[in-house]
Order: sequence, then structure tokens, then C-alpha cells
Amino acid sequence: MSKRKIRLGAFLPGAGHHAAAWRHPDAQADGGINIGHYKRIAQTAERGLFDTIFLADGLAAGFGAGAESGKQAYGGSFEPVTLFSALSVVTERIGFVATASTTYEDPFILARKFASLDHISAGRAGWNVVTTGSSAAAGNFGLTSHPVHADRYDRAREFVDVVKGLWDSWEDDAFTRDKASGQFFDPAKRHELRHAGKHFAVRGPLNVPRPPQGHPVVVQAGSSETGKEFAAETAEVIFTAQQTLEEAQAFYRDVKGRLAKYGRRPEQLLIMPGVFPVIGRTEEEAQEKYERLQSLILPEVGIALLSGLSGGIDLSGYDVDGPVPELPETENMKSRQALMLDIARKHNFTIRQLYLWVAGARGHWTIVGSVEHIADQLQAWFENEAADGFNVMPPWLPGGLDDFVELLVPELQRRGLFRTAYEGHTLRENLGLARPGNRFVERADAANEQAVAA
Repeated sequence: MSKRKIRLGAFLPGAGHHAAAWRHPDAQADGGINIGHYKRIAQTAERGLFDTIFLADGLAAGFGAGAESGKQAYGGSFEPVTLFSALSVVTERIGFVATASTTYEDPFILARKFASLDHISAGRAGWNVVTTGSSAAAGNFGLTSHPVHADRYDRAREFVDVVKGLWDSWEDDAFTRDKASGQFFDPAKRHELRHAGKHFAVRGPLNVPRPPQGHPVVVQAGSSETGKEFAAETAEVIFTAQQTLEEAQAFYRDVKGRLAKYGRRPEQLLIMPGVFPVIGRTEEEAQEKYERLQSLILPEVGIALLSGLSGGIDLSGYDVDGPVPELPETENMKSRQALMLDIARKHNFTIRQLYLWVAGARGHWTIVGSVEHIADQLQAWFENEAADGFNVMPPWLPGGLDDFVELLVPELQRRGLFRTAYEGHTLRENLGLARPGNRFVERADAANEQAVAA
């Protein structure tokens, strides 16, 4: 059996992850809508043998307080599935994980969209399932208020089940396309879902053949109690945010420990914490890179960032050099709000100190240091039940990704921790995830077995 390897996702928003990334002299300020830029960084990530490119997505132009200043670099970016369809034709092996909401999208349209991306990319699509943490989206979809947290997850469970059922509408070999006989598809291999549930009534079948992967890879990022249970039930990859090895180990064991109740094995769910690496050939060079980015943060941008991560609570009226106030629990981004408050209390941060702390990674793990130091840290988490891989968050783009591919990937390969070539052609093959069976075929097989046994 081959040695377990680190999995890597490249989380690539426009100009980069740092709150001031777009102001960096070497960043692509218009990266969010620059297809040439995205082509370049996608090909760089593939050259670095990353498993995936990942994009988060929002359904509103604002993000917390402060957007009216015009200084907050948020919004104005491509819709992920559209972008990934274009990038799939200039890459060959790297996968594409796009975010789409179960709260504001429709199961049939979403199933069709991701099945199409999987066909276009020859089996490299993944769906990051979100329930939408920001209440700002509600007004864009005819709602006066954002659904509460528990209701969003209740809808999400049914939504994911419907989407997976629609992906199984056609058996793998249903489309014969026999020119001689005129038979385009086998009617016996066409299945109507006929779902009637609490939130949805969907007949089917989907008007796209079954995806090459069977199902695009299902990813989830919620870390609340409800989110962890949802991931254990439905997800194949989970993106998460932890600050220390001990916290990451606790999360890893918690979520993996929930799988058995759903008839799943630990290897069927990959846990990939976010990491924000500032890489230098020396410690001093890395610190200089980090301090340069930090110096570009405007106070109003930092406060707006905190307001968004704190569940949409406006912090602009508080003293920036005073303590982080006690905040009421909201129905928005529960796990991230809790993480922000935990960081503030542990370090006794003022508001300014907190936004400087989170400006790069927004609560994810930040490592600033030499190639050897960062490789040591990733290796420790990977080898000590804290991570199956990492969702890499370059500080600015393209330079932060270039540093990772050119400096850190060779070191991980030298240590035998990372691949030297892709294992397969599909995202599932490269992640080591099994291709799911078709539910209609499996039910028919089970019924036949029972009939024979009787």
C-alpha cells in the first residue's frame, strides 16, 4: 500500500487572501474578473500538483459594515462555476471546487450546473455546500429576513439528497447513441426521482447524463455543531479553521468519530484546514513580506472585516484601541463568530489588534517563516491526526502561490509527503475517493437479492 500523502487545495480569490492583498505592488488588483490572471494561477497550481482550486462565493455585494467607504476589497468577482468551466479547458488534472448555496439556489438547477461542469472538465468538479452565513443575501431573493441557522441546515440535508438523486437520474451507460438502430438512450436506464419532501418536490430526471465521477465531490465548510454533523453525514471533504495543533486534533477526531453512525469509514472524509503561509527563504524574508502586507491595512477595512466575521454586527462605533466587546450570538456565521471571540479573549486583544491578527487568514492558521519551518508545521499536523491535507490561502496573488509551488512543494516532495505526479485524471481519483454507485441500480440489485433469498 502506498504511503499516505498530503492533499492540497488552492483557495484563490482574485488578488489573494490578505485584507490588503489588492494593494500589494505585485498583486493583480483586478484579479477577481481577470481571466488571464486566473488562467495563469490555475496553471501554476496544476504545475504544483494541487488537488483542487477552490473558490468561496457570496450572494450579496456587501460584507458587513463599512462597504460604503469603497475601500473594502470584496465583490466584483466571477461566478465560480462559470469561471471553472473556462479554466477546465486550459488545465488537465486539477479539480475545481465551486461554492453554491442550499438556502438560495434550486436543487434541479444546481444539479444540472455541477453535472455540466463535471462533463466539461472530464470529471474534475466539486461542490462546496454552504447554507449562506450572511443575512445580506436575503433581500436579493425576495426575503425580508435570513432563515435561521437550524432551518438552513434542515433544508440543506434535503437539498443535498435531492441533488445526489438527480445526478443518478441516468445510469452510466444509459445513452447508447446507436446510429444504426436509431436508439439514443435505453428507457430502462432512465429514472425519475419523484421526490416529495418538506422543502422540495422534484420529479426529475435531470436533463444531463450522469456525471463522469458519478457525483461531483461534495465539500462542506461549516464547523458549528450542526455543521460538523452535516459534514459527517454528507461531505467527502471538509474545509475548516483551527489555530493550534491541539484544536485541529480535537476537531479531526470529533468529525471522524461521527462517521460510523452513517455507515462511513474515516478515510471517506478528508479534513483540510485552511493555512495562510507567508514563505521566505529565510525567517527574516518571510517576516518582511508579512509586515509589508500588514502595513497596507486601512483601519476602516479592518473593522469592516471584523464586523462581517462577527456575524454582521457593526463594530465601527467602538474604540478601535479598546477591548473587543461582548457580542450577541447571531444566526450568521456562528462558528466563525465564536472563533473570533475566542482569539480575542485568549490574547486579550483590542479591536485593532484583532483585525491585524485576522486580516490575512480570517481565523485560519497563519504561518510566517522559512520553507523548512512551514514544512515542519504542515508535517506535524498531517502526521498527528490533525489534517489529511490543507486548503492553501496565498496572501497575495500571483506571488504567494508562486512561492508555495516553487519553494514549499519541492520540500514536501523531498520529505515524501506530497505526490510527484497526479495519480489519476478525475478529482476523485486524485483525492483517493471512491466513485459512488447509482442509488436506483443499488436499490434494484438489493431487491433482486431479496427476491432470490426468498
